[in-house]
Amino acid sequence: MIKPEFWSIPADTLTPAELMDKIVALKQRLLDITSRFSDVRFATSLAAEDMVITDAIAKTKANIRLFTLATGRLHQETVDMTKAAERHYGLTLHKAYPLESDIQEFIDQYGMNGFYDGEEAKKACCSARKIKPLNTALLGADAWITGQRREQSTTRVELNFEEGDEARGIAKFNPLFDWSEADIWAYIKQENVPIHPLHLKGYPSIGCEPCTRQVKKGEDIRAGRWWWLQSDSKECGLHVNQ
Repeated sequence: MIKPEFWSIPADTLTPAELMDKIVALKQRLLDITSRFSDVRFATSLAAEDMVITDAIAKTKANIRLFTLATGRLHQETVDMTKAAERHYGLTLHKAYPLESDIQEFIDQYGMNGFYDGEEAKKACCSARKIKPLNTALLGADAWITGQRREQSTTRVELNFEEGDEARGIAKFNPLFDWSEADIWAYIKQENVPIHPLHLKGYPSIGCEPCTRQVKKGEDIRAGRWWWLQSDSKECGLHVNQ
């Protein structure tokens, strides 16, 4: 039986000068955001893109509050990565937890792992464990930041640097919107950014443990997210403005 090859960290493709231009531009974007808004928050998953932004925030000392969605179904490696990032950068990541009542309501209707049954159940689980906690974590903010990139999936190809988050009535920024996967990893290598251990095991995209698998070489980088659903169902609802 042939053992499958899994995704691996891409090789560098940028020249040192090109990478430096990217780094300078990213830091300027963050500073521009904080010059325009007084309460900016960043939702980090601890995966590669979000660690790049975390590194840039720390090095610019931009006034941005960092938080993570503690869904209750994360890999142990993600929990450990949260602590590692806090130690490395000397900061505290606010943990946004789901309400026990919301989780119990989902379990009562669908079962603990009912999200495997289809799109409706998956959305209900993401709503309880991610969207509602995100809404709470963003209360009082006038802008928030994500690690989304155009290259990540077909649902993000028209992504812009700045968006209006109509659902929450605040501004939303994607400072890595025009970065490639290779750009991300070039930054991480150059700036000695801590790496989530699952990236070294074939996971380019990391979410909750039951809903994330390794990605085979040649697959879409988000193929490991909600793999039992159609390819157009690779979003949890965090980035849907409605």
